[in-house]
This record gives sequence, structure tokens and C-alpha cells, in this order.
Amino acid sequence: MSDPNELTVLNPATEEIVATVPAASEEDVAAAVARAVRAQRTWAALAPADRARLLRRFADVVDTHTEELARLEVREAGHTLGNARWEAGNARDLLLYAAGGIERLLGRQIPAPGGWDVTFHEPLGVVGVIAPWNFPMPIAAWGSFPALAAGNAVVLKPAEATPLTALRLAGLALEAGLPEHLFQVLPGYGTTAGRALVDHPDVAKIVFTGSTRTGREVMERCARLVKPVTLELGGKSPNIVFADADLTAALDPFSFLDNCGQDCCARTRVLVQESVLDEARALLADALAAVVVGDPADEKTQMGPLISARQRERVRSYVPDDAPALRGSAPDGPGFWFPPTVLTAERPDGRAAREEIFGPVAVLLPFTDEQDAVRLANDTPYGLSGSIWTRDLGRALRVSQAVRAGNLSVNSHSSVRYWTPFGGFKQSGLGRELGPDALTAFTETKNVFISTEGPAQ
Repeated sequence: MSDPNELTVLNPATEEIVATVPAASEEDVAAAVARAVRAQRTWAALAPADRARLLRRFADVVDTHTEELARLEVREAGHTLGNARWEAGNARDLLLYAAGGIERLLGRQIPAPGGWDVTFHEPLGVVGVIAPWNFPMPIAAWGSFPALAAGNAVVLKPAEATPLTALRLAGLALEAGLPEHLFQVLPGYGTTAGRALVDHPDVAKIVFTGSTRTGREVMERCARLVKPVTLELGGKSPNIVFADADLTAALDPFSFLDNCGQDCCARTRVLVQESVLDEARALLADALAAVVVGDPADEKTQMGPLISARQRERVRSYVPDDAPALRGSAPDGPGFWFPPTVLTAERPDGRAAREEIFGPVAVLLPFTDEQDAVRLANDTPYGLSGSIWTRDLGRALRVSQAVRAGNLSVNSHSSVRYWTPFGGFKQSGLGRELGPDALTAFTETKNVFISTEGPAQ
């Protein structure tokens, strides 16, 4: 039974305790929000150039600690070292990008009879960010750093399993000279600290990344206070492979194995045109057999463990021992390991084909033609991401328009760039993060009309 006053952080590759961290109470959240309200007033009063300068300094400090942050991410989340280095670099680069937007957060002048009409972007105040365990460092940054750049204070609640990199980022913010209490991190349980953050009347907005089920609850609770939310939720992304595609590139197993499959953008429905299905099956079998699964701190490792024993049991529930499948290998012994797997006899309406597994498991599904591919791709309650592989440009454009998802890639598996918008359709979420409009998502637009008509003579 978990201690309500403490979080225990385990290394997923060894099952050893990495750290124990105090768990924030409802009273802790209330005190943090009160401090954030005061800090935000000071921060918003600074000249935009001064806020930008401090965020750039924060980026410089993160840059000098990228290896430390990466290795901490390896220990608490089981990420491979190469991925963790990218994540630390992504946090740094997002700080620089957000800092560059501060002095370009512009209003408009709108023609109006009898005067001038202008708009202003004003900060919301205090923003609550609830980050997940699958990408604890970059997703915490996506919700927090544009909010800071727009003039807000942030109270961040990291996931119970992965609070360490968030805590370290908060320490680096102080080292860089950001005002005290501007960026606070409160590790804690979702049912206490998370709910208290969502329900607090002085928290002006919530940014939540996690399951669709919890996202619905967050949205419901925010609705009681008419509080805006940004939600990045589940996914069941298609990888649509037409017969004319570069099959080796299209069937890269890391399109669904990255971070051991614990990725909302994972291309876990591999849709392959029937005429090349046998070739695709053979390519996937060879690719899975070659995946190096093991110690995530080893430079040669390509896939690490799942986050927890509970997550491993969830993944196992989708893969019966006798299920027809292509399988790689995974270590024995301590650690939450699961082999890379592609289910080959799953029906499109089957549980594994429709539900988000959040593990290194994909399903291989055939389609006949373009219309059939679009039908299968859209046959899901989710709409976060996906890939389309074809050499036919017209087909690529038609399918891109027809697939209901927020982030699509043609002849690529890339979903996330800090300079482009990110978010989902349908039950994959609400709102957008990142990109050129990221700062405005953390502001209110104020309209002011100024009459130019003099007093009556």
C-alpha cells in the first residue's frame, strides 16, 4: 500500500529505489498557488525583454546540465540514454523558442468608426500543469515554458512515478535567476495534489497530459469554474503503408517501439496494402529480431523497460501466449521488460486494434485500396497522429485531408517539433501546444475601444 505522504521512485530497469520524495497535500497546493499569485505579479511587471533574457539564461543553465538531466531521466523513467539526451535538449530548445516569442506577442488594431480599436494579450495568472510519466521532462516543458514566457506563473505536478527531472528543472530555474515561486514543482498523487490544483479558484488554466478517462474528469472539474483546459490524451495512431512506399523506411519498428511503446503518437496500427502484406510481415519479423532491448543506460540499447509492473501486466493482457504474432526478445530477471511484438491475426474491431495498449505492441492490418485505408485509419475514437507512406503526391494529399488526426507525417514518422502545433482530434484531446501560437494559448485577449470623437460643441 502506497504511503499518502511519500512517493517512491523506482528504476524500471532494476526495480531498485532511486529516491523517495514527499507527496504534496491539498494544503501544500493551496500554499504554492498563493505564492505563485504573488510571484506572477512581479514577473508580469517586468519588461518583455527582461523576461526573455531570464528565460534565455534558464536555457543556458539547462544546456550545461543536459547530461545530468538525461541520466536522471534514464534512472526514473527507463528511457534509453540517446532518447533522454534528446528530451533534455528539447526542453532547452523550447525555452529559447518561447523566449523569442515574448517580444512578438502582439495585439491588433481593428478599424472602427469613431475611434480606434486595439487588442492586448494579457497573461492568465497562475497555470497548473499536470505532466505524465511517459515523457516527464519534455511534456512538463511544453506546458510550462510557453506559459512562463506569456507572463504567467506555473505550478507543475509531475507524475507520481517520475518527479525527479521536474524537480531538477525547478532548481535550475532558480539558479538561472527566475523569481522565487514563479515555477514551482509539487510531486504528489493525482487524487490529492492533482485534484487540488484543478479545483483551485486561483489557478486560471490547466494543462493536462494523460489518459482520456482522466482527461474527461479534469475537464468536468474545470467546467465547474469555467476554467480553460488544454488536454493531450490517448492515441491509436495509424501507419498507412501503400504498395509503392519505401517499405523498409515505412516499417521502421521504432515508429511504435520508441520509449517501449509508451507514446501517445506510437504508430500501433500498421495498415499495409494487401499486395505487399507478405513482404511487410517478413520485414517486420527481421526488424523485431534485431532490436536491442536492455539496460537503458547502455549506449547500444535501443529499447528499455516499461515504467512499472502494473503497466507490464496491462500490456500482457493484450497479448495471449498463443496469439499469432511476430516477436523480438527481452531480458529476464529484474526490470519491467516486454518483448517487441506485432500481432498478425488481430481484427480491426478487436480489443488490441482499438484500445491504447501503451507498450511495445502493434497490430498488422491489411487494406485493399485508398478508400479502405482511410476507413480503417478513421475507425477509432482517437485522432492524435499518424503516418502516410506513398510515392504518389496526389494520394498523399488526399489521404492527409481525409484522415482525422491532429498531426500527420508523409513518408516520415515524426510527430513533434517545438516550432509546430501539436494536439489531437476526437478523444485525443483539446487545444494545441507548441508552435508559433503557443504563448497566446496562455493569455486572455482584451479589446479596448478609444473614441476619437471630441465633446459635442
